[in-house]
Amino acid sequence: MREVFQQELREVQERLIEISKLVEVAIQKATKAFNDSDVSMAESVIADDAKIDALAAGLDELAIGILALQQPVARDLRVVVTALRVSASLERMGDIAEHIAQLARYRYPDKVVKKVLRATFAEMGELDVTVAAKLTELLATENLEILEQMRDIDDRIDELHVSVFDAVLGATWQGEAVDTVDVTLASRYHERFADHAISIAKKVQYLVNGDWPAPGEG
Repeated sequence: MREVFQQELREVQERLIEISKLVEVAIQKATKAFNDSDVSMAESVIADDAKIDALAAGLDELAIGILALQQPVARDLRVVVTALRVSASLERMGDIAEHIAQLARYRYPDKVVKKVLRATFAEMGELDVTVAAKLTELLATENLEILEQMRDIDDRIDELHVSVFDAVLGATWQGEAVDTVDVTLASRYHERFADHAISIAKKVQYLVNGDWPAPGEG
């Protein structure tokens, strides 16, 4: 029974990594669709989100079954509790990638953002892709140095997010109401994607050392 239990715990962690890799692919495609106005790629992201949802639901079922039947303690319990919390955040990250892709599809064949902000969103997209890749690496290695790297990326995304709001509220902004709404939503999606990644990273920190993040820290 102990061998079966350990195999189930390994499966939990392997499934988390699998979902994280799918989220990484989703944000890669979504940001490319967004920046390039690629409707085919946008539709691919939207269609593939169902797989992320299904895998997250399946992981939750596995984790709940382990809690009910195995009654894990210490690190084993942290693995299961962390998986339940992380799967929800990964599923949400997949949803955010889908939202970014939906904006690209809605505005096709036009681009979502005005030319003046395209470089900003290109950088935000690249940073989201990087933070997603680092999250997958963190889940696979539990190397907490990656958390600090992710925080630096998140700080830069926050700066860009603020700059978008400064732009649309500035006197030189020439976008119409729909442009302002699109840009505001898109910026928020990019920022929230990274926030969820940081929240997951902090839960991995709890898994590794048993220190639960303080309120407001994820």
